[in-house]
Amino acid sequence: LSLSKGAVHEGMAQFQEMMRQQLESSMHAELEKLLNTAAGEEREVSRKDFEGFKNLFHRFLQVKGPSIEWIKIQRPPEDSIQPYDKIAGTAPPDNVADCLNKLVVVKLNGGLGTSMGCKGPKSLISVRNENTFLDLTVQQIEHLNKTYDTDVPLVLMNSFNTDEDTKKILQKYTHHRVKIHTFNQSRYPRVNKESLLPVSTGLSMTGQSAEGWYPPGHGDIYASFYNSGLLEQLIAQGKEYIFVSNIDNLGATVDLHILHHLVNQPNGKRCEFIMEVTDKTRADVKGGTLIQYEGKLRLLEIAQVPKAHVDEFKSVSKFKIFNTNNLWISLSAIKRLQEQKAMDLEIIVNPKTLDGGQNVVQLETAVGAAIKCFDNALGINVPRSRFLPVKTTSDLLLVMSNLYSLDAGSLTMSPKREFPTTPHVKLGSSFTQVQEYLTRFESIPDMLELDHLTVSGDVTLGKNVSLKGTVIVIANHGDRIDIPAGSMLENKIVSGNLRIMDH
Repeated sequence: LSLSKGAVHEGMAQFQEMMRQQLESSMHAELEKLLNTAAGEEREVSRKDFEGFKNLFHRFLQVKGPSIEWIKIQRPPEDSIQPYDKIAGTAPPDNVADCLNKLVVVKLNGGLGTSMGCKGPKSLISVRNENTFLDLTVQQIEHLNKTYDTDVPLVLMNSFNTDEDTKKILQKYTHHRVKIHTFNQSRYPRVNKESLLPVSTGLSMTGQSAEGWYPPGHGDIYASFYNSGLLEQLIAQGKEYIFVSNIDNLGATVDLHILHHLVNQPNGKRCEFIMEVTDKTRADVKGGTLIQYEGKLRLLEIAQVPKAHVDEFKSVSKFKIFNTNNLWISLSAIKRLQEQKAMDLEIIVNPKTLDGGQNVVQLETAVGAAIKCFDNALGINVPRSRFLPVKTTSDLLLVMSNLYSLDAGSLTMSPKREFPTTPHVKLGSSFTQVQEYLTRFESIPDMLELDHLTVSGDVTLGKNVSLKGTVIVIANHGDRIDIPAGSMLENKIVSGNLRIMDH
């Protein structure tokens, strides 16, 4: 009995297809069971969410290996990534107000402050003079609306983790000149790594069930914005573009030059999507980059890179830019692509281990990955100042310091700093949590002339300390170092033990 290779191959393919269909119908049955544990509005919202999840799960089962063939990657054509200076070189437009009235600012507000030791939404952490990320955002937009007599609204994309706390706080902005809308990201079920079925037994977010759910990455913005009805509402009000960014990127302010460039495109070549990119430094090796792939501009994330090519991906010489996640997108194009079901975003498989030790996977997508779906998409290589994310207390130290001045909610590098690069700051594990970090600085040091700061171990800094050049302070295990008030450290390494006692 001999079977040709082709027949064996075909048999295997049929078997795999059968297994896929079985997995899919099991998943659908489980999702139905979950829906039956709730009623009313909660059930309807979850039903919509599950439609998106089924689509994602279906595509996840179809994927046969890496979504990118390394050999097909090309550098983007010259004109597909424009230098910012070329766009900002023109005189500021006369019709600023007209441009602004077509704009909506969207902030991604789904994240918690857990990585910085804070409870609740990250956007409610104080970053500067008691102002939170959300306060600064509201101040920026209010300033635009007052200056140009416009009506730019703010839209927050919350997740089930941040929605309740955010809505409570929004009441404090009722008398500000900015309309604020919110919508919620989808809620998807985590699936067991082995069985590929949901780990949750009910739709409830309390008790053990809570661990069974996750917000599926910011790529979900297109579907959840569309499903919320807010997209239609804004289009009806004459809005044309959204400016999307992470709420913790303090450099992501409305840029009038980019907006003007977008709004004044010739009709046949309407640009529907702009991604702000910036030059990669060694600190950014993991950031997604733009490539040309099968004739389209595409975002390449580190998660999509085959293991053998990760070092090449991280090299600053081959991939020179990375995505800041500041994006300008046409509202009517989002509506069109959603209605045509043409948003085909690469799936990011995020493995997690739950508290009980159970291994699960989360299927996620990234907002920038949609660049390949839009017409005449463009990258703009912007100054580094438009990328100022606060992910750690090391970042927080920079933005709280005199390196930046605050004006109408916007942070700008102090003109007193002689070179425009930000210092490299590495604070050790004793500084990870915001509360502890704050107790270790009696006041934020003067950092105008700092290049590099490393602090490790049990270290405190007194009032009015000045740091210049490269400063390294290392207290070994069991030792403690108190930097005296008024000290000036320039190109110094401090180690050992230095206690200052009150008497």
